[in-house]
Amino acid sequence: MEANGERLYLTYQPPYCFDEILRFLAHRVIPGVEHVNDNEYLRTVRFQNSDGEDLRGWIGVSNLPQENTLVVTLSNSLSEATSQVLARVSHLFDLECDPLAVYAVLDSMNSIRPDLFTMGTRLPCSFNPFEMVVRAILGQQITVKAARTLAGRFVKTFGKPLESGISSLTYTFPLPEEIVALEGPIENHLGPLGIMARRAKAIGQLAKVFVQGEIDFYHCEESQDAIIKLLTIPGIGHWTANYIAMRTMGCKDIFLETDVGIRKALAPYQSKELLQVAEQWRPWRSYATVALWNSL
Repeated sequence: MEANGERLYLTYQPPYCFDEILRFLAHRVIPGVEHVNDNEYLRTVRFQNSDGEDLRGWIGVSNLPQENTLVVTLSNSLSEATSQVLARVSHLFDLECDPLAVYAVLDSMNSIRPDLFTMGTRLPCSFNPFEMVVRAILGQQITVKAARTLAGRFVKTFGKPLESGISSLTYTFPLPEEIVALEGPIENHLGPLGIMARRAKAIGQLAKVFVQGEIDFYHCEESQDAIIKLLTIPGIGHWTANYIAMRTMGCKDIFLETDVGIRKALAPYQSKELLQVAEQWRPWRSYATVALWNSL
């Protein structure tokens, strides 16, 4: 990591399963944009200031468990965006969570299988909403590894190179405005990357939604309206819309009953039984979903 960089601190309510959330993020990193090592999450960052100027750099997030604190290191180039960085990190790492309240409900999962839910499990949200939305579309009906590959190609083609001083951080994720500005059919640009036409069109449409501000991707209060709007976009189905609500908006009560991993984790329950089983996990079904994924 570069020698320079400011250190800031964010506290949380313990317990906090930091190693668990790092494993989750490590499995899904976008090459060139994110990296996870033993005790730190690293990523590139790009904001635009009030004058429309690019602010680009990197951040690192590590844990001080004895102090119930996350350490956020950011490059000097991001000093103007400190408040934005801290807000995004807090959202990504679910620092507003009350783990005791969640466990009071989800301890019942352990009657299905011992240690299925661990106190301190957090909901990994997102740092960059547009990045997460694109990732959700790319991940439709393919493996996590394949989705990472497509996301890496997307970034190398449309992102901006970054000289971070960190070998694993080489690009910033493109802005939705840059995708909207592409000339000609979007599938002509994304098709050569291995992205199916229907998904390419969905990414193009969602980039326009971001630019026009049609959906609030930062808050969960309007999530049902957002899901309804998302479902009107060709290429966006039930799983994708709800996954976006959970990880981009941070909605706490999403259950992805059609997800292959969820079905596998809850075997031998049949598909028609899954929603009924999950009813007892309200209002924290997103945490139950994450715990089920983590159990695989």
